[in-house]
Amino acid sequence: MNDRATLDHLRSRLSAQLTTLYPDHDCDALADKIIALFWPDPSQMLKREEIADKHLWDESDIALITYGGTIRCDGEKPLHSLHRFLKQHIGQTIGAVHILPFFPYSSDDGFAVIDYLQVDDELGDWSDIEAIAQDYRLMADLVINHGSSKSSWFQQFLSDEAPGNRYYYTADPAADLGQVVRPRSHPLLTPFRTSAGDRHVWSTFSADQLDFDFTNPDLLCEFIKIIADYIAHGVRIFRLDAIAFLWKKIGTTSINLDETHEVIRLLRTLMDHHVETLIIITETNIPNHENLTYFGNQNEAHVIYNFSLPPLLVHALLTGDALYLKRLTRSNPPALTGCTYLNFTASHDGIGLRPTEGVLPQGEVDQMLTAIQAFGGRLSMRRGPGGTEKPYEMNISYFEAMQGTLDGPDEYQIDRFMAAMAIMLALEGIPAIYIHSLLATPNGYEEVNLSGQNRSINRRQLDYEDISSKIDNPQTVEAQVFNRFRALIEIRKKQSAFHPNAVQFTLALPEGLFGIWRQSQDRKQSIFAVTNVTKNIKNLALVEINLIAGDQWWDLITGRSITDIEGDFALAPYQSVWITNASPEGG
Repeated sequence: MNDRATLDHLRSRLSAQLTTLYPDHDCDALADKIIALFWPDPSQMLKREEIADKHLWDESDIALITYGGTIRCDGEKPLHSLHRFLKQHIGQTIGAVHILPFFPYSSDDGFAVIDYLQVDDELGDWSDIEAIAQDYRLMADLVINHGSSKSSWFQQFLSDEAPGNRYYYTADPAADLGQVVRPRSHPLLTPFRTSAGDRHVWSTFSADQLDFDFTNPDLLCEFIKIIADYIAHGVRIFRLDAIAFLWKKIGTTSINLDETHEVIRLLRTLMDHHVETLIIITETNIPNHENLTYFGNQNEAHVIYNFSLPPLLVHALLTGDALYLKRLTRSNPPALTGCTYLNFTASHDGIGLRPTEGVLPQGEVDQMLTAIQAFGGRLSMRRGPGGTEKPYEMNISYFEAMQGTLDGPDEYQIDRFMAAMAIMLALEGIPAIYIHSLLATPNGYEEVNLSGQNRSINRRQLDYEDISSKIDNPQTVEAQVFNRFRALIEIRKKQSAFHPNAVQFTLALPEGLFGIWRQSQDRKQSIFAVTNVTKNIKNLALVEINLIAGDQWWDLITGRSITDIEGDFALAPYQSVWITNASPEGG
């Protein structure tokens, strides 16, 4: 890389960001060190004027979320089985794959990492990861807030040896910790006897997941090296796990602190200047107004999770009332250039309740929780300021959450589930589909009993031959969901109006109907995506969505042509339509 101007600009920008974090350090030297760590090959640095030319995403981008060990086959490493399953059953329907932590770990199904630079031998090795990265855009977790108590760094901490003895955040139990906000109910500090005496280590998530101390710039450099290593192995999308809790300060909430945002801005600076197209996704399961701050000024996350969507979709379909879902889509601002939302319904975690705070009245939350528990779901709790406990998330398979309404189970489970998926696929942003949603996996009670963790209900492992036979048999529930899902995805990928940054406007439709208008960036295609969220037939008065006279209109899902743009369109229970003025063959 011979562009001296780019290098000087990058060094100056990094030094300024580092000065905010580490005012007592030589930040010019630290910037040079980080540049050398991130770019072992300087030719991989992008010229400043080339950054805007990066192609980040389009309407064809769909992500699949899975554990590396979800698909199992006797005599074969799970990552190899996963890759084979993707090639045999998914193909190019999905363009990106998020493999949840695939490193050696000690708890929390991978989120207590022992060694960041190795693949868990039980799953496979780096060659398996690289093979998947050859066929799919690979997303991986950077578990940056905390690490395993079994790691070499923490063993160094216990023996008071460098460098690990300075990598963990400790606090005096008598300190002012009453304001700390966290998603668990166990004690915040975990005591350990070390060679340097008794120490109390910050443990946001569990006593085995010890929080790092990023006031030490050497630790930041360690993670810069880890990121560079992941890039070399084919990772292109980085999910910053639990990033909101990264920086701690005694006497504060220790969540969403300015320093945390500055670390993200620094990582964005590095990734924007890399020759590969790298994307940052922040995992911040917090109230929506706080979540939105992680876009920054187009200089933090490229993508933020739409965490409010899963619980509000559940609520709408349980109650037949889309009021609060409409409020969400109306209140979410259009993402600016270089930013977008990650829309999802389910993940390896539960259906979060914190994003409903200030959005869904407590009475509505309570009746939703009652219904979910009646459908076999569990509740996980968190401890808030003052030590009070309250529900943090609903633990249930998303397919099982669609068993019925507040009135109880009924015959519309598949249709209701697909209504949720159709809404998710139509929204502004990039869709991300959890493998257990794609495969309509039921609740895993045995897994909960074995692990003692409510979240295990939605983390089942599947036998390759068994699940393959089910999705190949059109009579099974799994096949019906899988095939309908794939059909919707294939339609969506061809529509320019479903570009992640295409215009979105929430329609003012009668009770029981949810709808949005999407318009392509070149304004040539419009799509009116409307869903009946009730178990009754609902009439959509086409005059209310203002179809332009002179254009030919179709429903993309059924292929039905619309000849009377002022007539009524009868929607069956939980039916979705994607009405467009472009050919059904593509937008």
